[in-house]
Amino acid sequence: MKKTPSPEPVTISGNNQPSHHDQDMEYYSWFDEACIQDMNYFVKTITGIKSKGIRPDLIGSIIAHYASKWLPDLSGNVSAITTPPPPQTESVTASVMKKRFFVETLIGILPPEKDSVPCNFLLRLLRTAKMVGANPNYLTELENRVAWQLDQASLKELMIPSFSHTSKTLLDVELVTRLVKKFVGLDSEGVKTGAALVKVAKLVDSYLAEAALDGGLSLPEFISLIEALPSYARTTEDGLYRAIDTYLKAHPQVLKQERKELCRLIDSRKLSPEAALHAAQNDRLPVRAIIRVLFTEQTKLSRHVDWSGSLTRSPTNPSGSHYFEPQGGSAGARCLSKREMNVQQAEIKRLREDVARLQSECSAMHLQVERLLEKKSGGGKGFFRWKRLGLVPSIRGSVSVEEMNNCESGEGFEPQTPGNMKTRLVKGRTPSRWRKSMS
Repeated sequence: MKKTPSPEPVTISGNNQPSHHDQDMEYYSWFDEACIQDMNYFVKTITGIKSKGIRPDLIGSIIAHYASKWLPDLSGNVSAITTPPPPQTESVTASVMKKRFFVETLIGILPPEKDSVPCNFLLRLLRTAKMVGANPNYLTELENRVAWQLDQASLKELMIPSFSHTSKTLLDVELVTRLVKKFVGLDSEGVKTGAALVKVAKLVDSYLAEAALDGGLSLPEFISLIEALPSYARTTEDGLYRAIDTYLKAHPQVLKQERKELCRLIDSRKLSPEAALHAAQNDRLPVRAIIRVLFTEQTKLSRHVDWSGSLTRSPTNPSGSHYFEPQGGSAGARCLSKREMNVQQAEIKRLREDVARLQSECSAMHLQVERLLEKKSGGGKGFFRWKRLGLVPSIRGSVSVEEMNNCESGEGFEPQTPGNMKTRLVKGRTPSRWRKSMS
């Protein structure tokens, strides 16, 4: 086939400078039919336009556009992928080797500048490279480029299947874990901003929710991907809670101790009220995780109530009236507007409803925990009624999480026997009041 020579470079002089769009269309016209059909000629053309000082992002878009001519999997168009290919005259092995040559050649001609190639195209190229078994050096280079632009990735392109015969999962979770760890390393070096890390955290939580449905995903792999991100990367824990709940639902064989270990990764302080309400009623979570969520919500409500009380009874308005008295007493009292009064009343009403709702949920949880304790102690059957003697601690009082942890670890726990209980009852008995004698 006769190859057409490359056109002469465009000379720009005076005020008649073509726009960027005209330049882009002109560079696209350099690739004729011979260039598209011959990979070596395509590489020579790309090398020629690189030497002329063309923008790296334009070169990257040209490569991404024409790469789908050889590999339809690299195009984001679903119809191009689902279209049945023409009948092949070569063997399967020859076809795979040809695709491997195309992939490795495309990786070799990518511009070295950062952000010059779209991240989704790099992910599709990485998927194809792993499918055809490309050289590990090319795979490492692609992973580094994808990790640099991971905040620009989409969930659809990130769900790369596992092509390893030894893997038990459908998705390549280990690959995503490596990409996230490399991106976090860039963030720790100050290369990436905090906003990019927040985007990656949301992307990882969405990926976790999809990967959790895989029955072959082991708990260490799931936890490793969760811990790949630092704790400050997630501004909210709703996505992580959804992923963990999905994993527990898809893996009912998880042991109780493993459930506790998994739920410790959730920061209950970052849960929204809707997620906290769902967690308080979730039977798949361990009792300790539910109690921690309830105590956290109770602390939030008490802070809201204190904040509301400080507004209604501020130092400038200690009586809590609807008049605002400025400091100094020089000016007269200003009456609060109707809008401000309505806002305060609506806030107080909402807080009261939240307190009542949480109190009812706490009561239900207390009853459920007491029933579990009764079942563990044998339902109170036996020679001694241990519950009547006070050996089963009641949680209806104000108990903190630290006290419960101390009881579990044995710190500050006094062994209780019938003799000790009798001594406590005698000490705690209040003396009877005698009437004063009238004589």
